[in-house]
Amino acid sequence: MILTVCLYAFTQDENKMAVSLGAELNMNTREMFAGGLVLSFDYNLPVSVAPFAAGLAVTSSFNFKNTAVVEFAALFRWYFLDKGHDGWFAQAEAGYSLISENRKQKLPLPLPVLAGLRIGNRLPLGSSFYAEPYARFGYSFFFGLGVMGGMRF
Repeated sequence: MILTVCLYAFTQDENKMAVSLGAELNMNTREMFAGGLVLSFDYNLPVSVAPFAAGLAVTSSFNFKNTAVVEFAALFRWYFLDKGHDGWFAQAEAGYSLISENRKQKLPLPLPVLAGLRIGNRLPLGSSFYAEPYARFGYSFFFGLGVMGGMRF
């Protein structure tokens, strides 16, 4: 019975979570641009004042020569044009970067931290799917441009 009640309560809150997968072009290395893959998860926060979301993101970048970077970041997102959890958003990110040059673990930065800001637009594709173009800038990467596709559940 407890399982039934929990499942029923969960189904009442539809589309509270989302998972995304995407590609990014960034300046996450000392030389050249890097191509990256992005995986993220976010949860819509029950804040009545404005639509906010919080989550986690992992980005893996490679500059096609000698540098690979993996970023682990927590994210906090605000949808600011009053369309619920769709439309334009601003996002703050904070986390940690693992950097490898010439297949050796190195930390060429003063601190291997990550801090950034992102602006983007979550475009709904039906009730469960979306596309999300974005731009970001910060430290330890300089900038990133990408697009993600995802599913809400």
